[in-house]
Amino acid sequence: MPSLFDPIQLGDISAANRILMSPLTRGRSTDDHVPTDIMVDYYRQRAGAGLIISEGTGISRQGLGWPNAPGLWTDAQVEAWKPVTEAVHQAGGKIVAQIWHMGRLSRPDVIGMAPLSSSATRAPYHKPENPYGEAQAATLDDIARAQDDYATAATNAVRAGFDGVQLHGANGYLIDQFLRDGTNFRDDDYGGSPENRIRFMREAVARVVDAIGAGRTSIRLSPNGETQGADDSDPASVFIPAAAALDALGIGFLELREIAPDGTFGSTDVPKLSPEIRKVFKGPLILNQDYSQEQAQADLDSGLADGIAFGRKFIANPDLVERFRRGAPLNQDDMATWYSKGPEGYIDYPALEDEAA
Repeated sequence: MPSLFDPIQLGDISAANRILMSPLTRGRSTDDHVPTDIMVDYYRQRAGAGLIISEGTGISRQGLGWPNAPGLWTDAQVEAWKPVTEAVHQAGGKIVAQIWHMGRLSRPDVIGMAPLSSSATRAPYHKPENPYGEAQAATLDDIARAQDDYATAATNAVRAGFDGVQLHGANGYLIDQFLRDGTNFRDDDYGGSPENRIRFMREAVARVVDAIGAGRTSIRLSPNGETQGADDSDPASVFIPAAAALDALGIGFLELREIAPDGTFGSTDVPKLSPEIRKVFKGPLILNQDYSQEQAQADLDSGLADGIAFGRKFIANPDLVERFRRGAPLNQDDMATWYSKGPEGYIDYPALEDEAA
C-alpha cells in the first residue's frame, strides 16, 4: 500500500506526495477581494504539500460574501494571483484554486445585494444577530449565469497560473444548497428527486471541464451531517449518485470532508459515506477532517483513500510534510488569528529549520 509520502497522479497534476493542503479561508485579501503580497509568502511556505488547494476564491461579486476573501472574476484579481502561483511553482509545489459561490451564505453587507440560492431561504447563524439575508430563489437565467461564472473563474485560474481548480460543493454553499433537500425546495428540473438536485452540480462541473479539461477539475463535497444550516434527510440517496455522476465526467479527483461524532470542527452521528462513494467513484479519492498522521496512513493502507487533506495543521506548520516525515512535534495554531489581517498567525509560524537556528 502507498505511503503518505509517495507521489500520486491527480488527473493532470503530478503530486509529489499524498498530503494535500485543504482550503483555508484566511481573510488577507483587499476589500475588493484582490490577493495581497503577504499571500505570496504564505503559499510559498506551504509548497511542500503534494497539492495546495487554495482558500475559497469567489467566482462573482454576488457569490463572495466573506470580507477580504480573494476572487477570480476581475483582471486585477487574476494578475495578483500570478505571483502566488509562481512562488509555489518555484518552490516545487502544485496549487489549484478552490472556486466558490457562497449562495445564501453571502452576506448582503458584503455583496451589496440579495444573495442567491436554490430556494428562498435564510441561513441560520450561531449568534442572535443574523448577518445573512433572505436568499432569492435562482431563476433559470440565474442558474445559467452562475454556471458561466464557474467556467469563467476556472479559465481565469489557469490564466493566473493555477494547475487546476476545485469547485466548492461542500459546507452549505451554493452547490450544497442545491444538493440537499433541507435547502432545496424547488419543483422544477433542479429540485425534488435526487437526480434533479444533482443537476446543478453536474452541469457546473461539466462547464468547468469544458473550459479547462477534466484532468484539471475537481470538487469538494461534505456528504454526512448538517453544515451551516444545510442538511439532507437521506444523504446516501443524493451523494452516492452525485459521486457516480462525477466519475462519469472523469474529473481529476474528488475530496470529501466527513465529520464524525467526536469532530473538533463540527460533529454528527450521520455515518460517513466514503466507503460507498469509493465504490462508484473510481478516480483518486481524497479524505479530510480531523486526521492524525497515523489515521491518515491507516486509511491509505485500507484502500479507503488515495490521499488525505489536512487543514488546520498546515496553518501552524508550513512544513507539515517534513514534520510528518521526521516525526517532529507540531506547532499549535492560534484561532484568534485565523481571520485577522496582517502577518501574525499567518506567515510567522516557524519551520523546523527556524526552530533549530
